[in-house]
Amino acid sequence: MVPAIVTAEGLAPVWKIFARFDRKWTLAAVGLIGAVVGVIGWGGFNTVMEATNSLEFCISCHEMRSTVYEEYKKSIHYSNPAGVRAICSDCHVPKDWTHKIVRKIQATNELWHKVAGTIDTPEKFEAERLGLARHVWQTMKDSDSRECRNCHSFQAMDFTHQRPKAAEQMQKAATDGSTCIDCHKGIAHKLPDMSTGYKSLYEELATLGKSLAPKTGDTLYTLATKPFWLARPADADATSDGKLLAATPVAVLARDGDWLQIAVAGWQQEGAERMFYALQGKRIFAAALGPDAVEKVVRSKTMTDPDTDQVWSEGRLTAWVKSDGLVADRARLDAYGAEMYNASCGLCHSLPPTGHYLANQWIGNLNAMKRFIGLDDEQYRFLQKYLQMHAQDTGGRHE
Repeated sequence: MVPAIVTAEGLAPVWKIFARFDRKWTLAAVGLIGAVVGVIGWGGFNTVMEATNSLEFCISCHEMRSTVYEEYKKSIHYSNPAGVRAICSDCHVPKDWTHKIVRKIQATNELWHKVAGTIDTPEKFEAERLGLARHVWQTMKDSDSRECRNCHSFQAMDFTHQRPKAAEQMQKAATDGSTCIDCHKGIAHKLPDMSTGYKSLYEELATLGKSLAPKTGDTLYTLATKPFWLARPADADATSDGKLLAATPVAVLARDGDWLQIAVAGWQQEGAERMFYALQGKRIFAAALGPDAVEKVVRSKTMTDPDTDQVWSEGRLTAWVKSDGLVADRARLDAYGAEMYNASCGLCHSLPPTGHYLANQWIGNLNAMKRFIGLDDEQYRFLQKYLQMHAQDTGGRHE
């Protein structure tokens, strides 16, 4: 049997049926279809969003699976007596919708680095670990450790079940307004080598010093402890007449090849004239003077400190130094000190502003923490001077 061919004339009755429907029903049908499509689309979108929050998704690339995931498996967030496991997204993805979307958009940058192979080998990852960690720490600090607080809160803590020292620190943090990441860096992953930051800055400064071409009238700064001579010696092996401490400013008076004649100013306390201090009444070391150097100091004024009755004299000394180990950029020198402070003291607790203490108070406060920081004597002296020169009574920040 040959099927009938449907023609326009044959469909006319059907069109007449549809034409009988009121416009509002047509709009209702369109709205219903749109709603169904929207629900399906929204559900699909959320399904994808949640899939990208899973642990399996996070470790699907070898950059994460072979590095931070292995570290995370050894942490208390992975295995603990309570049997509660926090996965990657619990710590790194916000729960609320707005911040979650922002974070997902930001994550597209990580896709670029995946394609570029920025951390596709263990060596590359370690080279970037410090920068990556700092980025995460700053994000958490900016959000007041929002993701940590999804599970932890000061209000829910039973301090009687914490170790006494921990309870004391937790209650102090709650009072001071500190945030979790201030004290809990490295809770789930290996800490980076914090020294790489300030060591690289030191190398940059040393390199700049080698290319320096000092001229009369310049103000330069010592990068590290540096010997000086009252008269230009034949070579640097001659016995020196004293030492300039790191970050001490000197004025260039003359140049003779690799040697510079400089002037250094400072304050001397009566009875302790062998030490030049950067400021009156402040134990900020500028130079250590030998007996002959003490005699060569030209004093400009003498005063009695009203608070201590100590007699102080301001003086100036002319000497010779080798031209190496000097820098002209004070801002970079300060950046080196700030980086060292952050790296040495910012892992275990929130850093107090440098202006939180007086210059002389920083000596005792830093000495109390000396055993916890891995600085050699030269670095330690530089850090102390940096803190003192940015203290409450020397122009440092108070906030």
